[in-house]
Amino acid sequence: MNNNSIIHHVSIINHDAEESFNFYRNILGLDLLMKTVNQENYKMYHVFFADKYGRPGTEVTLFEMKEGKDNQFGANAFDRLLFKVPSEASLKYWESRFDELEVCHYGIESYADRSLIRFEGPDQTPLGLVVKHSHEDIESFNRDNASVIPYDHQILALDSVHARVRYPEASKQHFQDMYDWASAGQTKFFDTGLNATILHNNNSKMAHEIHFIYDTINPVEEQGFGGIHHVAISAETEQTLLEIEDALDQLNMVHSPIKNRGFFKSIYYQDPNQLLFEVATLKLKMEEITFEQQRFQDIPLYLPEHLEEKRSDIERQLQQGR
Repeated sequence: MNNNSIIHHVSIINHDAEESFNFYRNILGLDLLMKTVNQENYKMYHVFFADKYGRPGTEVTLFEMKEGKDNQFGANAFDRLLFKVPSEASLKYWESRFDELEVCHYGIESYADRSLIRFEGPDQTPLGLVVKHSHEDIESFNRDNASVIPYDHQILALDSVHARVRYPEASKQHFQDMYDWASAGQTKFFDTGLNATILHNNNSKMAHEIHFIYDTINPVEEQGFGGIHHVAISAETEQTLLEIEDALDQLNMVHSPIKNRGFFKSIYYQDPNQLLFEVATLKLKMEEITFEQQRFQDIPLYLPEHLEEKRSDIERQLQQGR
């Protein structure tokens, strides 16, 4: 139905937006796309990182939650987000950088016939870097000559998401039916003894994967600081989004109404293993975005047009939450 789709963005819960801003911008070297607010809770910052043009497929977003608890690891949850890097040499660069900056990591490993390095972000968010697929053209990615990371080793885009589930076949079948992603077979999930089923999209310019890990051992996750809140899949057009909405209705699956986020429209639902997915329309290509400000508090707050009239109230609520 939604063939050619990509992972539009991945959203993570963190306790402190400024700490997360410093990590993703100054340690990982990602470009800041915007500092805005959660449109359901104006006291909560929502910070977007992406390539310099804000392309879907390169975005990771961070929700700041001041109250709550640390994420309790478990099943029926997204296990880890991995970014693409250009080469094996890039992994060696990042291994040294993480050592120098005291970022917790697990060294260079091999998994599913690809080299990667797993590491922890703010609030112990499980992240990773993996060498791009050989068929991917590095010239199709946007890199930044002004980055703190050398040009040849910069993060290129999102690559894959790992998810631990009780019933992997149910999630796999749903994902294939809804988005027409293809099976790449099964593999052992590192040294855990668990099996992982891999799906990949059919997009030649932005190759993405989702790994469904069969986990009946661990308890169900209790989401909190450091957890991956949801994964967004792209919809080519608003018409595609309407078709997704209709398909969910036909399956009697509960979903949100279509929401207008200002920069895209989207719908939310949970899959058969209670993984939270968003389906979001592709944005228009944006102009190159640069922020000269180095401190989080100096970055201007972006609001979509329908929230602009509430700016003074929103800024007041944000300050009260600090």
